[in-house]
Amino acid sequence: MHACTDLLNKANTYAEQHFADVVLSEEFLNLGIEQVCSLISSDKLTISSEEKVFEAVIAWVNHDKDVRQEFMARLMEHVRLPLLPREYLVQRVEEEALVKNSSACKDYLIEAMKYHLLPTEQRILMKSVRTRLRTPMNLPKLMVVVGGQAPKAIRSVECYDFKEERWHQVAELPSRRCRAGMVYMAGLVFAVGGFNGSLRVRTVDSYDPVKDQWTSVANMRDRRSTLGAAVLNGLLYAVGGFDGSTGLSSVEAYNIKSNEWFHVAPMNTRRSSVGVGVVGGLLYAVGGYDGASRQCLSTVECYNATTNEWTYIAEMSTRRSGAGVGVLNNLLYAVGGHDGPLVRKSVEVYDPTTNTWRQVADMNMCRRNAGVCSVNGLLYVVGGDDGSCNLASVEYYNPTTDKWTVVSSCMSTGRSYAGVTVIDKPL
Repeated sequence: MHACTDLLNKANTYAEQHFADVVLSEEFLNLGIEQVCSLISSDKLTISSEEKVFEAVIAWVNHDKDVRQEFMARLMEHVRLPLLPREYLVQRVEEEALVKNSSACKDYLIEAMKYHLLPTEQRILMKSVRTRLRTPMNLPKLMVVVGGQAPKAIRSVECYDFKEERWHQVAELPSRRCRAGMVYMAGLVFAVGGFNGSLRVRTVDSYDPVKDQWTSVANMRDRRSTLGAAVLNGLLYAVGGFDGSTGLSSVEAYNIKSNEWFHVAPMNTRRSSVGVGVVGGLLYAVGGYDGASRQCLSTVECYNATTNEWTYIAEMSTRRSGAGVGVLNNLLYAVGGHDGPLVRKSVEVYDPTTNTWRQVADMNMCRRNAGVCSVNGLLYVVGGDDGSCNLASVEYYNPTTDKWTVVSSCMSTGRSYAGVTVIDKPL
């Protein structure tokens, strides 16, 4: 209306980058058909899965169903159904009345089913706008390092800005915390369990980067420190750890919508100082320490949420307790760790497609109890200790060159057992 094209472009970009939040608003439901088509056809939508686009279309049509259902085919042309999981197509899309009532929509569903039936190499020949992956613009990232031991449990939280290559402090934890699990989920950072300097805790705090403040959420069922934490299918899992007297095999999951924790199947082995990662829809628990047999572990097991079962996979070539675990390019990395007094600088990587581990280049320093995260095609390892002192240094691994490089600026505090995760930089 006021010819503010710059503002319009900024608003469009914001809607693309925050699609999942924007479509929940009343304003989205009141958009016209042209605006909705323009938004959902964008290659740059930042979404965790194409399901978000399908659900947004259904919500928009249902908002004024009598008038809008005639637009279903026009909208479904822009939903990339072939990119959805088969189960979702069968259980959700095919069962949707709005799809059933439109022959054109059924054609799009058939196209998606055909795509799933084809062998991978033939899918490339099936070129349509709906089989093209979306390529979201990368939001600038921050690495958040939470708490840790320096040498006692601390409250300090610092962030590394990858673009500016510098560290800055943000809001401190409500209470001292080290040996906690750390994840980024639904725009919040969760610090799970850990050790406050005297007790193993069940408490969980969440950090909102936009407000720069911490709040408490529901406690876990069990006290756990040196646990593994990861997100799988929208749930936060807390895996193993130590409760103050014994190593744990128990595992629990947190539902953010209901703010509740519940137990799932336990691991086959007690694992404290365990590292976890998610690859290909499975949760992996790597190494750790089995208090019962008093040994560092080379065994690895993986959890299938659909069957609620843990199964052993190929073992690592070395025992690693307190290894940093990270995922990069659908491969699982186990970084450093220790076997008794021996602190490692070696790194091995697991390929789920072949169920094999292989060695890659050593880090520059021996590290155990370090944080690991991946960003922009690189694997970062943060802090930890080398067996005698806590480290403030950070290094990253480039899989293309098989080389480790030390980051020029260090954290303000040397810390081990810190929680580390990567977040979108708040606007």
